[in-house]
Amino acid sequence: MSSGTPTAAQADGGGTTMGERATAMTWRIAERTQLSEGQYIKLRRLNVGLLSEMATLRNQLKAEPANLDQALSDLLQRYEWDVAALLQPKQLAVYDGLKSEFTAVNIR
Repeated sequence: MSSGTPTAAQADGGGTTMGERATAMTWRIAERTQLSEGQYIKLRRLNVGLLSEMATLRNQLKAEPANLDQALSDLLQRYEWDVAALLQPKQLAVYDGLKSEFTAVNIR
């Protein structure tokens, strides 16, 4: 479970790999925002990185809840900036409406 390979790491209780979770997140966003193929690839890469970094932070800072919360907040803020830079204005407006859904369900 704590191997160095992010794509082999299992999701919490879900039995799916991090790569599968990233693909599912990306697909749901792509469906609603009508991403181009290039945007889809870039967003999936961002999602894999997000999930991987979150797992690393949780492992490294599990004994320091306040530091973990701050590190996760910083990570999510960087992710949001990267996603905003990737999307067109109309896509970003749709994504903004979906953010709470994806944050609450998929990031855990």
